[in-house]
Amino acid sequence: MPRYLWFYGPPPQNQKFEEERTRVGCPREIKNHEYRVGLTPGSVREYVTRGHEVLVETGAGAGIGADDNAYRAAGATIAKTAADVFAKSDMIVKVKEPQPNEWVQLRDGQILYTYLHLAPDPEQTKGLLASGVTAIAYETVTDDRGGLPLLAPMSEVAGRLSIQAGATALQKANGGRGVLLGGVPGVLPGKVTVLGGGVVGLHAARMAAGLGADVTIIDRSIPRLRQLDDIFGGRVHTRYSTVEALEEECFSADIVVGAVLIPGAAAPKLVSREMLSGMKKGSVLVDVAIDQGGCFETSHATTHAEPTYEVDGVIHYCVANMPGAVPVTSAQALNNATLHYGLQLADKGLKAILDDHHLRNGLNVHKGKITNRAVAEALGYEMAEPKTALAA
Repeated sequence: MPRYLWFYGPPPQNQKFEEERTRVGCPREIKNHEYRVGLTPGSVREYVTRGHEVLVETGAGAGIGADDNAYRAAGATIAKTAADVFAKSDMIVKVKEPQPNEWVQLRDGQILYTYLHLAPDPEQTKGLLASGVTAIAYETVTDDRGGLPLLAPMSEVAGRLSIQAGATALQKANGGRGVLLGGVPGVLPGKVTVLGGGVVGLHAARMAAGLGADVTIIDRSIPRLRQLDDIFGGRVHTRYSTVEALEEECFSADIVVGAVLIPGAAAPKLVSREMLSGMKKGSVLVDVAIDQGGCFETSHATTHAEPTYEVDGVIHYCVANMPGAVPVTSAQALNNATLHYGLQLADKGLKAILDDHHLRNGLNVHKGKITNRAVAEALGYEMAEPKTALAA
């Protein structure tokens, strides 16, 4: 990676400390109705304070109410075009996976730090491999507790939004059954089934229960079901995942939230096309796992412009960037999570990946090789061990 020498701050005790300066680029997001931004002005200030240069495309923060002057005040340089950002930056920080006209601008020696979701996206994978870029995926970076700390904040947002979206789609004018989730005195509440008891599932259940719905979470981990039972204190039902349990809960549900995640891999198809015939007409499927291919057989990605479609009388909501609908909240939450590792990458480049096994777990592509096992298996590539690939 091209580097620049940078001296900053008064050297303590008359010693001079030489730091490597990285040019960090933040282009405007171009995915349909994506209003988040890879770097908030607050994050820019952190990079600049560490001695790095930040290049932000004009208008990149418009969706969160941050204009170019806010970025200038934080120390960023404003670029007129995305092409300038890609061409001049050592490291690119984004939110969503690069689109076709973006991945062709990436190059060998450059670091890409963003959500990738490669397992269901062979075309993007080919584009990244051809570019020679080093790509770190937010969704596969790990932590000491076995969690996914850069995915968690967006999972929290998406889980909560799934109930708002599902409740809206359930309205009769939007094609749904016409059921109010919380019911009213004398009328039973709507029923919500959540497939998966992870971060998304927990927050979906919390929102649904808060609205007064009848909620069931299905998961195949008994310890996790015990945790959820303790968290909700009996206000939410839990069931172990079997074919019978899936059918019973989906057939009786007004909203089914797909919240199953296998890190880096394609989501399992838990609800088949055949099962739709047993569901209530006008019920709603909300597939939060759509970034990883979706956990309903009939799912395909939609946008905020056209969020739903109908199959066999069942409404499908499969927006692939759900948190983009609430960018002020989600961009800040995302930056809070990604800043720590982003600064490490800017400070140390590839050495940061070698030094931190959690960041190394986030490495998906390096110099034309797949370095994540789940992605390699999903797409039929040979996997290169991250340490070996980085040392080559």
